[in-house]
Amino acid sequence: MRRKLVAGNWKMHGGLARNRDLLDSLVQAMGKGGSADCAVCVPFPYLGQTQELLKSTAIAWGAQTLSEHAQGAYTGEVSAAMLVDFGCRYVLVGHSERRSLYGESNEAVAAKFVAAVKGGVTPILCLGETLEQREGNITEKVIAAQLDAVTQAAGVSGLANAVIAYEPVWAIGTGRTATPQQAQDVHAFIRERLAASDALLAQRMQILYGGSVKPQNAAELFGMADIDGGLIGGASLVAQDFLAICRAAG
Repeated sequence: MRRKLVAGNWKMHGGLARNRDLLDSLVQAMGKGGSADCAVCVPFPYLGQTQELLKSTAIAWGAQTLSEHAQGAYTGEVSAAMLVDFGCRYVLVGHSERRSLYGESNEAVAAKFVAAVKGGVTPILCLGETLEQREGNITEKVIAAQLDAVTQAAGVSGLANAVIAYEPVWAIGTGRTATPQQAQDVHAFIRERLAASDALLAQRMQILYGGSVKPQNAAELFGMADIDGGLIGGASLVAQDFLAICRAAG
């Protein structure tokens, strides 16, 4: 299985000139192929620019969220069909900041997941626990509830064309990183929970790690048995750092 690297945490960063410089650097280094599948998930206003710069390359692109509604009077929302119009292959669903800052419940995340699948966009389902939850020894309970909400809404088969990303909230943008073994333990738990319903799906599922992945720790993280790539945060805003992580995944 080829590893997958997603520059998924541009957040509310970027600008036309800065984006062009970053994407051009990625294209020059790896846009015509490579040993890992790579994608970038950018803010809505830059989807057109990203499509234009990446359309003839091997790098895929996507968005950072979407609406659970296919269409209607939902001012400010963006549907899966709109993302498809801009060539998006991926969309983040349930990122920790969407859950914490915008109150997206497990059920709301599941509805967005279903909308993405129905709309023809591959959801990257983000799962993760807070520091309080980890210290309370309920990491697996939290992850199970987040995952189960999606399987109940979409069915286990609905995950067949999805990607999962484990992002411990306590290790995002804090400089703290789960140890490779801590990350591996949660990845293994996710795979085992899927295997209880569909062993083949669990085997094929790409589960990415997203929590302060850096060039310095990428190789060790990617060396773990159940870590299939990374959802890269701040390092994705620096071309050389992202490329170093891509090389570590090779």
